[in-house]
Amino acid sequence: MNILVLSKHKTDTKTQFIDATGEDFFKKATNNNVLEDKHIEKIMHIFDSKEDVAHVAVSIDNNKIAENDYNLSVSSYVEAKDNREVIDIAELNAEISKTVAKINELRADIDNIIKEIEA
Repeated sequence: MNILVLSKHKTDTKTQFIDATGEDFFKKATNNNVLEDKHIEKIMHIFDSKEDVAHVAVSIDNNKIAENDYNLSVSSYVEAKDNREVIDIAELNAEISKTVAKINELRADIDNIIKEIEA
């Protein structure tokens, strides 16, 4: 859902984008999510404050919107929160090295067993 608010009395040349798709902004329901009063109040607080909120709200100068071919997609301006798991590459490489060493040990054991059986 998108809400576009227009005002003839606005004094600045910025457009505020608010991404209210996070779970803090609605109640999950079966087929349709529910926007409760507390969610509306939270969105209105962000709207009234005009402050930038990381991963939620940003005000963009209209010239930048023009440079972006007047694209009004919220995701073009509000950076999504990165919820991916952070992986320590050094730790992962150490685990892989241990696993490879264990596999090599098992291969050597299997080779020895096969040699004993053949003898």
